[in-house]
Amino acid sequence: MGTHDNPGGDHTFDVVVIGSGAGGLAAGLTARLRGLSSVVLEKTALYGGTTALSGGAVWMPASFHLAASGLDDSHAAGRTYLDATVGDRVPAARKEAYLTQGPCMLREFHDRTEVRFVHTDGYSDYYPERPGGLVRGRSVEPQVFDLNRLPAHERALLRRAALPTHGLTLTSYDFRYLNMATRTWAGKRACVRVGLRAAKALATGSRPLSLGEALVARLRYSLGVHGGHLWLGTPMTRLLTDETGRVTGVRARHDGREVTFHARRGVVLASGSFARNQRLREQHLPAPTRADWSSAPEGNDGDGLLEGLRLGAAADLMDKVWGAPSVVVPGNPAPFFLVADRGIPGMIVVDQQGDRYVNEAAPYHEFVDAMYAHRKKTGAETAPSWLVLDARSRARYVFMGLLPRQPFPRELTGSGFVKKARTLTELAALMGVPAERFTRTVDRFNGFARQAHDADFHRGESAYDRYYGDPTLPNPNLAELSRPPYYAVPVVPGDLGTKGGLRTDERARVLRADGTAIDGLYATGNASAAVMGETYPGPGATIGPAMTFAYAAVDDMAG
Repeated sequence: MGTHDNPGGDHTFDVVVIGSGAGGLAAGLTARLRGLSSVVLEKTALYGGTTALSGGAVWMPASFHLAASGLDDSHAAGRTYLDATVGDRVPAARKEAYLTQGPCMLREFHDRTEVRFVHTDGYSDYYPERPGGLVRGRSVEPQVFDLNRLPAHERALLRRAALPTHGLTLTSYDFRYLNMATRTWAGKRACVRVGLRAAKALATGSRPLSLGEALVARLRYSLGVHGGHLWLGTPMTRLLTDETGRVTGVRARHDGREVTFHARRGVVLASGSFARNQRLREQHLPAPTRADWSSAPEGNDGDGLLEGLRLGAAADLMDKVWGAPSVVVPGNPAPFFLVADRGIPGMIVVDQQGDRYVNEAAPYHEFVDAMYAHRKKTGAETAPSWLVLDARSRARYVFMGLLPRQPFPRELTGSGFVKKARTLTELAALMGVPAERFTRTVDRFNGFARQAHDADFHRGESAYDRYYGDPTLPNPNLAELSRPPYYAVPVVPGDLGTKGGLRTDERARVLRADGTAIDGLYATGNASAAVMGETYPGPGATIGPAMTFAYAAVDDMAG
């Protein structure tokens, strides 16, 4: 399971993969399951890519995990839902390939490797009320994995998320209930469950991983067991072609030397998005846009995209991101992605005019789309917007990783990054928004909260909204902002990565503008244009396609 062997010179493999996130590792692993030799090249010193920083979920219709949960799902229902969300923005053949190949990938990985998932029952599809949508959800998350199962030299090379979990190992299923620890018995039971897991780890010396870290560790462990290779600190510098234009390998750098990797069957680009390339962001994405708003790690510079374009590939969805409303705290290594935080009661989001403009609990990509759409329509500045909450909300719920009643760090309030005031008028002055307009917005919202109905944006009407809400309230997402002190936090239109990438077909082959395939070149994950089009159907709709089309690409090579 060495990270790499025989550095330097020329190397030949059946399959050469660029990038070590879920898509890249799945491609290398699938190659080994098909009896093909494989190498995964990672440009940075750590493996795992954006996947390691994520929730690690896979959104998959009609998987065997759903059947095991007693959920009646089908291929046809999944197709209906994708048609109702993605629509015709993506060719039907690609959507059909996802629905067909994805469940097969999950089944084979479960049976033949250590890549294991469990249904996150109750985490709904993002649009569960649309045709084919499921309230209980189609998302599966990786089973907890002991880091100690990896060889010692591999453990420190896994990219870590550094989430504010206070040293505890939390699954996404755990977090939903922990967020209500002060409000429900289910929340208190989740505290006991997580505490027992921590006690067991302490007693046994295990190092349990969850979420994206667990998925990457499971894929890396399985790749090593099956004889796949992984090279770190090995950025691709060029795709190699023969006289016919077929991609035959990769030129890369390692330890200051040029290394050539010949690919007998093909090259898979799983190199991630262009989220960290400010030049490409400004060229393609709506303004304002900043690389430091992205949760994607360093290395997401669009290398695979640019090399594919150099060879004549077409691109699509270049103006879209996997939106993630975020708080960029000065001095923190990464933005804080607001997921559950926007579902809690006693909280609103306003623009620089002091107006609400969106259902705060909406799916995160939709929230970011609304930030840009509102700015374009009204001219009101939404970057940043202000998330406003009161003392009661802070005392009851987890917010930005802070436990109920845990105060904001003094450096955040003292520096003025988090605004704090005894009255709404004072808070408006600190935010720089019109006080009368802002207080009128809060009064209107409080009226909705008393009626348990948001007449403006329908917050709390979708099962997705309610997932992170407070089930003890008439409307789980609504409560008055009426108890001082009040707080305001700046929110920017962040992302989990860009959606735009190389156009591919149902076999993950990279296509030219005329629809012909570039022989020997495949792409998956955020290096390819998203099969989910301009939307985001459910939790794990990024990683699911990354793994599925990696699997499809290698099957095409093997076939």
